[in-house]
Amino acid sequence: MVLDELVDYCQRLYEDLDFRSVQAWKAAQPGRKAIGYMPIYVPREIIHATGMLPVGLMGGDMEIIRGDAYYQSYICHIPRSTIELGVSGRLDMLDGVIFPSICDVIRNLSGMWKLMFKDKYSKYLDLPQNFMPNVGGDFYVDELRSMAGDLQALSGVEVTNARLLESIRLYNRNRALVNALYDLRAAEPWRVPTVELYLLLRAGNVLPVEEHTELLQTYRALLDTAQRPQLDNSRIVLTGAFCEQPPLGLIRTIERAGCYIVEDDFVLGSRWIQGPVAETGDALANLVSAYLERSVANASVYIADKPKGESLVKACRHRCGEGVIFCAASFCDPALLDQPMLAHAVEAAGIPYTEFKYSENTGQFQVIKEQTGTFSDSLKLWGTT
Repeated sequence: MVLDELVDYCQRLYEDLDFRSVQAWKAAQPGRKAIGYMPIYVPREIIHATGMLPVGLMGGDMEIIRGDAYYQSYICHIPRSTIELGVSGRLDMLDGVIFPSICDVIRNLSGMWKLMFKDKYSKYLDLPQNFMPNVGGDFYVDELRSMAGDLQALSGVEVTNARLLESIRLYNRNRALVNALYDLRAAEPWRVPTVELYLLLRAGNVLPVEEHTELLQTYRALLDTAQRPQLDNSRIVLTGAFCEQPPLGLIRTIERAGCYIVEDDFVLGSRWIQGPVAETGDALANLVSAYLERSVANASVYIADKPKGESLVKACRHRCGEGVIFCAASFCDPALLDQPMLAHAVEAAGIPYTEFKYSENTGQFQVIKEQTGTFSDSLKLWGTT
């Protein structure tokens, strides 16, 4: 496989709103089951340990006909497109869906899903906002134990400690490869275009973790033979796109406008845990400890002991970012409520920034191209905006 073929394969997976790869995985062995999960973070290791396929759901760029009847027009696009996928039959191959606690919209979507698809498993996963082990930790253990019990009843496969540790090992390897690509992009961004890295991450939403890990390894090996010129682009940290994802064309637009994206929060669930989860001992306790101690900072996590924006400033320094782009989905309450505090932090640190909003179905990028291009030029000319 050559590099262009691999990227084309990932793009086909990204564009396939019928989830044919998931259907093929289930058809290859009768009795297989697949569980969908909404952004941002779900411990996929537990789903994998039951022999079921975790399938990431991130809405879709599609015409919404019936989905708009279920939600008001002033909320984000992702629940309406997810409902459209469901009522149009495109998610019939799923045997259940898990809804992690992100915001009120996803909470409401979980209840609506239970009413609409009564024959399918539906779980609202209440992630803790208290990070004390004897409070949030104990609560989260109970949540995960309950979910594991539901999933093993559905699959008929017991979530033993040994099986869960093996799943943790596989996902650790996958996360390590993703993080290594992020490090390489930060060091030499011309070698790892963000649009390619993004497509690789999205492929992980629908492929078995073993297959996705092989894909990451192949991509990394092919990079060594790719001849890509270094451009005089600005180094940008992009934040705000942690839940509803931007259109692929928007990412291309930012890069073509003269920006190297050296850090982002795309498909954040694949990098939620910073570092490996322990691979020995009590597997469930290991997942809980990793969540409490090494969750990535973002707008859906309560941060009590550090100033808002500190992690963003650190990320910008660590990645040698020259500026920050706040790129949030329209009507995304967590991102847009956090943004003024984050902007204040980066401004106080002397880091230039700009901002815009988008929707999944945004199709016109000219204004964004002009804005980001001007921002990139100003960084190169004056180092400020």
